[in-house]
This record gives sequence, structure tokens and C-alpha cells, in this order.
Amino acid sequence: MAKEYSRTQRIGDQMQRELAQLIRREVKDPRVGLVTITAVDVSRDVGHAKIFITVMGQEGAADIAQTIKVLNAAAGFLRMQLGREMKLRSVPQLHFHYDESVARGAHLSALIERAVAEDSQHEVAAPEDTKE
Repeated sequence: MAKEYSRTQRIGDQMQRELAQLIRREVKDPRVGLVTITAVDVSRDVGHAKIFITVMGQEGAADIAQTIKVLNAAAGFLRMQLGREMKLRSVPQLHFHYDESVARGAHLSALIERAVAEDSQHEVAAPEDTKE
């Protein structure tokens, strides 16, 4: 049986598309870098939405915290714009959070690559035993 695609997931997907365009077009604050919305989690009662973002070009925790602060301050404006774009009876309150999964994945990938490189160096340094 196929997994059911719930209403909150459909709303979250549409919000993700709309917010990506709204942030790019409407938020003119220079403290906001290149924001990517990775996921939107809408509560069952459609009263709140957690928006998970990553920020390109801003590696420091202070820069990321500043971007989150600016987006949370602009949440009311973005919610009003979403209300105009989406056909919902009530638009959820927006709460922006930093998505650490991308940075964590890149870190783990770098660790794996380093381990593989060190392993290949050990294989080259130690000759293989030949069986006769």
C-alpha cells in the first residue's frame, strides 16, 4: 500500500517553494546571504511551521545566527506575503531554524575521504604478501 501524502506535507512543500522565491525577491537585508530552504515542517493543526535553512557563504556561527535572527524578524512580513500567494484559510506562524545536516554531512564525507587516503598510503608503504 502506498504511503499517504498528508495535507500538512503538501502545505509544507508549497510553502518551501513560495518562501524560497519570497526570500530571494522581497528580503533586502544585506545580512541575509544565499539562503536555501531544506525543509518545512508544518504542525498538524497548521498553526506553526518550522523552516529549516542553510546559508551559503556564511560559515561562522555568528553569521548564521544573525541570518536566523533577521529571518525570524521578517517572519510576519513573509507570512503576510504567503497569505497572498497561497490559498489557505490560515497561514502558519513561521519559525526559522538552521539545518546542520548539510554541514555535518560534508564533515563526515571529508573524514571518510581522509581515512580512505590514509588507508591507501598504508597499502602502498607495506608490500602485499605473495602466496606461492
